[in-house]
Amino acid sequence: QVQLVESGGGLVQTGGSLRLSCAASERTVTTYVMAWFRQAPGKEREFVAAASWSGSTYGTESVRGRFTVSRDNTKNTVYLQMNSLKPEDTAVYYCAAKGQWYHIPRADEYDLWGQGTQVTVSS
Repeated sequence: QVQLVESGGGLVQTGGSLRLSCAASERTVTTYVMAWFRQAPGKEREFVAAASWSGSTYGTESVRGRFTVSRDNTKNTVYLQMNSLKPEDTAVYYCAAKGQWYHIPRADEYDLWGQGTQVTVSS
């Protein structure tokens, strides 16, 4: 079973930066779409950003210009660079993977999920 393991979360002040990483346990994920979702307390899980195996990226409007998704296929790893963080970015951030580059923001389309990493932005 392929596993996705996130790291890099933590506590940061408003305006600060964090870089999340998600490492896959197998190289088969290299050809997958890899994405980031987040879930704040009492809210539904929401799409943040995704990267295709070839490097195409897509991000939700609320994070464009602040968050950047990228991947290193040689390391089976996807990253989320988060800059200019705001308190409303506080959430558990999840890595996910799926086979095809369509319906990107739909969480129910993803086959693989990590355990999540907490990001807390203090005001």
